[in-house]
Amino acid sequence: MALEGISFKKTGYFSSLICDYLDEKPELNPFYNRFPSLENFKKQVQDKERSKDVSESQRHVLASVLRKQYAQIETSHMTVENIESLKSHKTFTITTGHQLNLFTGPLYFLYKIVSTINLTKILKSTYPDYNFVPIYWMATEDHDFEEINYFNFKGKKIHWEKESHGAVGDLSTEGLKAVFDLFSLELGHTKNADYLKSLFRYAYLEHSNLADATRYLANELFKDYGLVILNAADRDLKQLFVPFMENELVNEMAFKTVSKTNEHINNLPNQPYGIQVNPREINLFYISENLRERIVFENNMYSVVNTNITWTKEAILEEVKTHPERFSPNVIMRPLYQEVILPNLCYIGGGGELAYWLQLKDFFNAVNVPFPILLLRNSVLIKTQKQSDKLGKLGISNEDLFLKRDAFINKKVREISNIDIDFSTQKVLLNQEFEALYTLAEQTDKSFLGAVKAQEIKQIKGLEHLEKRLLKAQKKKLAEQVLRMTELQNELFPNQGLQERNTNFSEFYLEYGEELIPSLIENLQPLRSEFLVVTL
Repeated sequence: MALEGISFKKTGYFSSLICDYLDEKPELNPFYNRFPSLENFKKQVQDKERSKDVSESQRHVLASVLRKQYAQIETSHMTVENIESLKSHKTFTITTGHQLNLFTGPLYFLYKIVSTINLTKILKSTYPDYNFVPIYWMATEDHDFEEINYFNFKGKKIHWEKESHGAVGDLSTEGLKAVFDLFSLELGHTKNADYLKSLFRYAYLEHSNLADATRYLANELFKDYGLVILNAADRDLKQLFVPFMENELVNEMAFKTVSKTNEHINNLPNQPYGIQVNPREINLFYISENLRERIVFENNMYSVVNTNITWTKEAILEEVKTHPERFSPNVIMRPLYQEVILPNLCYIGGGGELAYWLQLKDFFNAVNVPFPILLLRNSVLIKTQKQSDKLGKLGISNEDLFLKRDAFINKKVREISNIDIDFSTQKVLLNQEFEALYTLAEQTDKSFLGAVKAQEIKQIKGLEHLEKRLLKAQKKKLAEQVLRMTELQNELFPNQGLQERNTNFSEFYLEYGEELIPSLIENLQPLRSEFLVVTL
């Protein structure tokens, strides 16, 4: 495997907010606690030890819940040890989270988890007196089924048609037999195809709900690396969060603090970052069978939208104490829930996730919970050796590949053309000629300045028009070479987007089999702030 890197900024696929965060721009310092460096992880450990925000009893609750969740699943000795180690005050977690996408969804599901596993290995090697456990937080309480009910395979969408209401983790896997049959036809009959079929079959046809199916799937892929998979939709875990839910219902702390932070972000000079999420007055949902709806406070009563459920203040606080499992944090409150129930040091996520985490630090401070380190997950472009060889012969660099389609074609046509299509020199000479005309007009009659300017614009536009016509003619002349180049870029950037946001891991497993994940584990570097280009 060959590994190269390109800066996130040069890819053109990452926001200015994330690029500035990676560059440690000082204007972003107020929005996070510590930047992800090895030295800062030591400080984060020390802070967590001093704060004792996750007590010994809470640790035992967490371990007990995980043991129950793993009771019906075979896993590795390493994962079992990691679960038991969570009871020790010397153990800390590194966490990533993801939706319950059908058959893992896009490739970055793997990259999130590999980044998390590899960071725990680095930290253990650097700080051997402590234990570090990789956690995959399943987003079982999400309710946007349309985002997760498909995956892409070789340019086709494998789609699960089903009616869905409420939290997706509880969703029945009924109907996935038809999806399995369709996918099996697409896979073929190789050894690797047979493994993928068995993986899909056991995950989705032998488990009754989407949460259990996803746990099985992630465990099969990553159990050898000690991954611990958590479903936080649990009464005992929600019980630990009761004081924070009460505070949210009564004091609207998230709304007040995050709104101020958003205002701060919007007022940063010359930094149009925008806001990823906006808080609501109450950032909790109410959950029951086939229901997950927002809680609102209106006319001195609490109610659940689109239902007839209502409470007085006293009644809803009693409901929280008695049935905490019926309350579900939204995107603003979920990070706090995570940090309350886990002895966590770091959250690993994509650019969009880190953008909303950067809105939450003041909220965490207000409720006296330490804010975790935020790490951008590894992003990866996988090339086959054959594709890499072709790219080399065509003189296409990694930076070229990340160009948008028109810019990519124009750049390569200019490079391979036997004539010079760049009229920059002529434009410079023309500008110099017009400088002399401006001087002459100044010395004779200034009223001619406008006419000189108009003529300059006309001449420049004429050159640009000629340049475009010449470029178009060369594209036609070099059409065969252009086609080969664009076909390669299309293979690596499906639908002109990032491979990791489109392609399912099964495409690469078909070719590389059981070596795929070990190769990623061996080569991905979570603290390397570059987009990784991997040749398998």
